[in-house]
Amino acid sequence: MIIIKLQGGLGNQLFLYGLYRNLERLGRDVKLDIESGFECDELRSPCLDGMKLKYEVATRKEVIAIRDSYMDILSRIRRKITGRKTFDYYEPEDGNFDPKVLELTHAYLNGYFQSEKYFGDDNSAKALKIELTTNRYDILSSSDLVTDIYNDIRKSESVSLHIRRGDYLTPGIIETYGGICTDDYYDKAIAMIRDKHPDAKLFVFSNDIDWCKEKMADYKNISFVSTMPVNNIIEEVFNSSQSSKITNNYKDLAELYLMSACKHHVLANSSYSWWGAWLSDNEGMTIVPSKWLNNKNMTDIYTRDMILI
Repeated sequence: MIIIKLQGGLGNQLFLYGLYRNLERLGRDVKLDIESGFECDELRSPCLDGMKLKYEVATRKEVIAIRDSYMDILSRIRRKITGRKTFDYYEPEDGNFDPKVLELTHAYLNGYFQSEKYFGDDNSAKALKIELTTNRYDILSSSDLVTDIYNDIRKSESVSLHIRRGDYLTPGIIETYGGICTDDYYDKAIAMIRDKHPDAKLFVFSNDIDWCKEKMADYKNISFVSTMPVNNIIEEVFNSSQSSKITNNYKDLAELYLMSACKHHVLANSSYSWWGAWLSDNEGMTIVPSKWLNNKNMTDIYTRDMILI
């Protein structure tokens, strides 16, 4: 059996789901651990159900067994004497593709596995994309606000522009992600697109949209995307009572699908906007920062069609 630890936000969870689907295609008995990755992450929760995805869930007993994390006294004594017999397998420290992952038959996978290469061949990747977008229009038609934004995107030479702030500015995280997507990066990306598409309209997506409005107030042909409030549509879409986590999950999913509707994309160094571009049906320009992280040389995060600047 292979168990994948689900963790992170929507973009990270989608990478792990893509790996899950490919391992399943390869004939592995594979399940997702949807609990361990969120025990110390109060801001996040499993959010694949909003896309109506089906997957096998590992039981607590299966996770404990594969990780040898039994807490009874005899197991603790045995581990002190013989060592822990865990099948934990961690992604490489550089964050790049590890082909051995696709050869494993019994492991607990811990990491983010952020590469299209984990999805399998072109046909497998295509099938994944179809699956992840099958229910896209249920979300895009779930409120007048979201539908209006979607229609505006479709009728224009639309560019999704993602600006990640919030957690990226906090100590312990800014050292890894900060200082990469600078004003100069966005200015160059916008100029590159408008050089070929003078009528391009920018649709700004961000976890700090008020800051973006103030920062970019003088930009031409620009719209700042916010899908809130969502009111009573949350319960209908997720079949769940309203909560802050459900609200955030809906917002993340709605804006991800709106990103994917755009013709061109300017990414932050974020898995969230990576998926916004990857799920797009359009063949426009996708511009990304040439450095993804400050402390890792991640090259396998990039796809063949991306323009690095």
